[in-house]
Amino acid sequence: MFGRWKSRAARRLGLVTALAAAAGLVAVSPNAGWTQAGPAPRAAAPAFKVLAFYNGTWDAAHINFVREANRWFPQAAAANGFQWESTTDWSRLNAGNLAQYRVVMFLDDAPPAAQRPAFEQYMRSGGAWLGFHVTAFTTNPSAWSWYHNTFLGTGAFRSNTWGPTRVTMRVENAAHPSVRRLPATFTSAVSEWYSWSNDLRANPDIRVLGSIDPSSFPVGTDPNQTWRSGYYPIMWTNTKYRMLYANFGHNAMNYSTNQGLSSTFDSEVQNRFLIDGLLWLGGGGAEPPSAWSSVVNRGSGKCLDLRGGAAADGTAVQQSACTGGAAQQFRLTATSGGYSRVDARLDPARVLDVANVSAADNARVQLWSYGGGANQQWRAEPLGDGHHRLVNRHSGRCLDVPAASTADGVQLVQYACNGSAAQAFRLVPAA
Repeated sequence: MFGRWKSRAARRLGLVTALAAAAGLVAVSPNAGWTQAGPAPRAAAPAFKVLAFYNGTWDAAHINFVREANRWFPQAAAANGFQWESTTDWSRLNAGNLAQYRVVMFLDDAPPAAQRPAFEQYMRSGGAWLGFHVTAFTTNPSAWSWYHNTFLGTGAFRSNTWGPTRVTMRVENAAHPSVRRLPATFTSAVSEWYSWSNDLRANPDIRVLGSIDPSSFPVGTDPNQTWRSGYYPIMWTNTKYRMLYANFGHNAMNYSTNQGLSSTFDSEVQNRFLIDGLLWLGGGGAEPPSAWSSVVNRGSGKCLDLRGGAAADGTAVQQSACTGGAAQQFRLTATSGGYSRVDARLDPARVLDVANVSAADNARVQLWSYGGGANQQWRAEPLGDGHHRLVNRHSGRCLDVPAASTADGVQLVQYACNGSAAQAFRLVPAA
């Protein structure tokens, strides 16, 4: 179908080069975000909210996919404890509105130029994103280099298969929460498949999660648009952001009758990737440890620090002027239920701990060997401005700089959550 793409490329270019970039909400890790954990709770209130954007006006195959998505995702959300909604109003892609949503999705396009800065800021601050198929398409990646070259890593569209077919997918990086329930290989839903000008394997920030298994070749039914060999990533994440991209989302169509001939959601195994991926993006799926980062308090501008550069049990966790040293570097490692342990780089077996398993205000926070205690686990809750508060699992109280001090050497405590700057933290990735 490259002939079809060639004939449509000019029309598409105006839309797709408007693909948008954006920003972020989280702090602990550019690769993971703050919230990490087990399955999403089935509670009355949704665990998180997802907002999907689409146009639904171009290419019958993409429109057919969007219609399916608008039916399938609400059902998946209801079954998995989160909330999903969709819109064609791209003006809702703004900082104020995005603060309500843990995850943003692009179904068949990306934002107009006016919304790009908001999306880029959302992602840089720790927001989460899931995109499909044509949302990565461009023949001019320089028109939005952050999105196409840095965020997605793809560069320009290079070629596609035609017609749409199933492939055998090979799972890579099987420890990632989005693919941990997938077998080593599985049969995908039908789609048209893209290749890119950039080799994603050469990008140290990209972690490929699924690619076309060699047993699938040849891929395509048109001899002029068939792949017979090569390496073709289909699903991946960028470790500097909380994101997933899937190259499926183009149904087979009878274009003369506008009738869909396949479904993107007819592969139960592929659907597991979507559900588990969304739970991870929304903070409900366990994941590998996040990158080492400095934890900076909003009120004081100072960093979490291990007193005296020590890493023994009982070492005070204090604030101090940021130096970037190892004594000021921490990471989140998922435990369960939306909570994480906060590891110290000087000794990753030791974590932030509320002394004496206290549930009281002003209980000291120290370093201690991890034993799985609830007093050693924290939930990162986004504040909507790139900062988070850290809520202790045992006490329900927040990590706090006492008396909102700006002085060096002040030991942190837990205190009733009050929304103050003394309880707001952001993560700065270590150099």
